[in-house]
Amino acid sequence: MNKLTFKPLTLDWWKDFEELFGEKGACQGCWCMYFRITNKEFNKHAGNGNKLAMKSMVKSGTMPGILAFQKGKAVGWCSFGPRSDFVSLKTSRFCKAIDDKPVWSIVCFFIHKSHRRQGISQQLLQAAVGYMKKQKVKIIEAYAISPKAGKKPSNVDAYVGPEAVYKKAGFKVVARRAEHRPIMRYLVED
Repeated sequence: MNKLTFKPLTLDWWKDFEELFGEKGACQGCWCMYFRITNKEFNKHAGNGNKLAMKSMVKSGTMPGILAFQKGKAVGWCSFGPRSDFVSLKTSRFCKAIDDKPVWSIVCFFIHKSHRRQGISQQLLQAAVGYMKKQKVKIIEAYAISPKAGKKPSNVDAYVGPEAVYKKAGFKVVARRAEHRPIMRYLVED
């Protein structure tokens, strides 16, 4: 595998983000807005509306995630930020807060279809954790998918990241409200 480089999503990298997400906005016009707005807003703005909302957020200076580049081309994405930025986590039956500690949440991975199953998610996760450590984040939380033994998660389910990827990076299961959806945490040591 070729070496990856990572860049936080800013306007400088917006065109790369657009190219990676393509016409469909990664999945069904999401543009990585699914967790950031209510379900009603998401459905109303799917497609171009969500794209404009994401671009507006980036223009405002919010950094919603990082891009992975291989040979100068964006091949992957990981979205994260303060848990309070993700409206839909508050109402999710799997992802509701387990306590009132300040955490940053990892909510999404998107890997270009030509680069899947090459370990890019693992490298993106490590880069995301590194970025959050630089921001002095103490608790990083993720809402993984845990497929049945011997099965891989479908592409639709895999966007949150498989439990095995998080475990390999040092995350621990802290809650499991459904067998297939663990809440995992990484505690940053001082």
